[in-house]
Amino acid sequence: MDEKFTRMTPDLYAYMIGHCSERDPVQAALIAETAALGGVSIMQIAPEQGAFMTLLARAIGARRIIEVGTFTGYSALCLARALPADGKLLCCDLNEEWTSIARRHWQAAGVADKIELRLGLALETLQRLPADPIVDLSFIDADKGGYRAYYEEILPRTRPQGLILFDNVLWFGQVLERESRDAEARAIQALNDFLADDPRVESVMLPIADGLTICRKRQEA
Repeated sequence: MDEKFTRMTPDLYAYMIGHCSERDPVQAALIAETAALGGVSIMQIAPEQGAFMTLLARAIGARRIIEVGTFTGYSALCLARALPADGKLLCCDLNEEWTSIARRHWQAAGVADKIELRLGLALETLQRLPADPIVDLSFIDADKGGYRAYYEEILPRTRPQGLILFDNVLWFGQVLERESRDAEARAIQALNDFLADDPRVESVMLPIADGLTICRKRQEA
């Protein structure tokens, strides 16, 4: 089968980033402050992924969004900007230090009133939510071993045709290493295999950043 993709180079990547419409000083400041944290900054999503998620949330008219794994708040900022005036984003995280950075930038961007941050175990936060299927979109980007459990709590609370997004589904290419000793790589492999055959959703895996899977809840699920 002929390759149907363009191999990315640093120059081509810079060109692509330069042609995304979603960029502003607040986002740039948050990216810079996160980069100053050092190696952990790799947990921040890529700019093109943030722009894509903003566009996607707007396209489906999302009003209620859940995020599992907030870090310094860049992905939440991108999602919150897509919400209407009465829209709400629930962010689940454990780290007060990193999310304090998020809070400052959400305030600067004028979206803080749309975001509720709950610190604690995300699975417990999700389990305490009402069972009604009112969520339009969710983004899961936390501990990889917990992805499946988060999914099983979020899916029943997602409206038909709603979307669930999973980050890092390529896990730096390690998903191809079937004998990997990396527990997170194995968790992602198992999740990817499961989602591809889950009859409750239709899914597509996209080569955005470290891989992004989008699941759409079927009407009858």
